[in-house]
Amino acid sequence: MFSHVVIFWTDPANPKAADDLMTGAQRYLKPIPGIVSFHVGRMASSHRPVVDQTYQVGLNVMFNSKKAQDDYQVHPLHVEFVEKVFKPICKKVVVYDFEG
Repeated sequence: MFSHVVIFWTDPANPKAADDLMTGAQRYLKPIPGIVSFHVGRMASSHRPVVDQTYQVGLNVMFNSKKAQDDYQVHPLHVEFVEKVFKPICKKVVVYDFEG
């Protein structure tokens, strides 16, 4: 399996940014072939100090292989998501990819 975890910090000046980002991810990313599991959602609050609570939206996409994830990265719907949704409303992103 290959996991692609993306943590998004949205523009605080846009109160709808988190909702728009999640809607855009569902529209553009979820239909891309090769995805085994897709989950996008808001940061979950926690009383544990070890849990990062500075971001607004998390995305977890799982694939059967790194090749499937590589294909996802260049898929036209992913490129469109980056240009039309991500770039206009996000201030920062961190990506964690791992396999095993």
